[in-house]
Amino acid sequence: MAHARISANLPPDIDPTKAPIAFGRRALPKLNEELQSPELLTQQQALMALCDLVHDPENVYQAVEIGFLDNLKTLLLHHDSTVRQKTTEILYIMAMHSVGRQGLIQNGVISALIQLLDDPVDICRKNTHQILEMMAKLPEGAVGVLHAGFIPSLVFKLKTESDEIQELILDTLSNCLRVEASEALAADAIGILKEKLTHSSVAIRSKAAWVLLEIGTHPEGKIVLCEEVVPVLVSLLEDTDPEVQASATGALMFAAVKPQGRFSALGAGAIPPLLKLVAEETSKARLSAIKTLTMLAELPEGRKTLLDHTDTFQQCQNDPSEAVKRAAEIALSVIRWKP
Repeated sequence: MAHARISANLPPDIDPTKAPIAFGRRALPKLNEELQSPELLTQQQALMALCDLVHDPENVYQAVEIGFLDNLKTLLLHHDSTVRQKTTEILYIMAMHSVGRQGLIQNGVISALIQLLDDPVDICRKNTHQILEMMAKLPEGAVGVLHAGFIPSLVFKLKTESDEIQELILDTLSNCLRVEASEALAADAIGILKEKLTHSSVAIRSKAAWVLLEIGTHPEGKIVLCEEVVPVLVSLLEDTDPEVQASATGALMFAAVKPQGRFSALGAGAIPPLLKLVAEETSKARLSAIKTLTMLAELPEGRKTLLDHTDTFQQCQNDPSEAVKRAAEIALSVIRWKP
């Protein structure tokens, strides 16, 4: 299914080729001065030049050192949409470099981005979410996004943004919620993510399941997963996409740590599709499926059912993966246990 993509094309009246800037003759300090010019065209041209220069990590390092980021933070709220577009684009390119990410963290750029979430221009919002997604890959960046109070807004934006931006939001959330999940839970993230599990987009289904997996790593997250999401996760075990299957199985595995999650998974008919995933040697969900079935075997009803399928686990003992072999051994010992 085709989806509209957000265009980064500039307005037709902005021609960067007419900017009187020769990159070899203009030093970064001069461009930094021009960013503070009262002339809109001068600011735009300086941003155009800088956008090309920051692809080089050496220029990124110099830009951070001479204080570019303070001026760029100010320009994030500029009345001109082209200025905002190029400013967010520059920050995204800088965030692709290690020195740039550290500079953004140290100069408080993350918190300055929060007002851009409601920018009327699609490409400005997309650039903003690309920056957040890139920053959240670093543990300190994820903490920065959390401390800046982004989580409730990001959860809410999953209901209103385009599919393209939703994917970026889900990636950001997965990294942030690995650190802390309480704000997301308070913002009804589980309910919104549950809806995304049935989205027409494979990427969104998979990423939503992965965010739920991260939520499930926290004790309070496991409780809510058990109460609200397990039946939907079970249905995704038979999704046509392997990535969706893998994410859903991982989330179900964390939910099954709780007795309530095990009862819910068993009641939703999780054993047959999990066994199918275990039997598929190429399945990305194989290890998580074995571990989930091991926990279901701790219930008398689950153990009784799985006693008829020990051959499935025995076949896994020849798997080239040591983790799969070890998990299969543990599963068999639990299934065959007698009180």
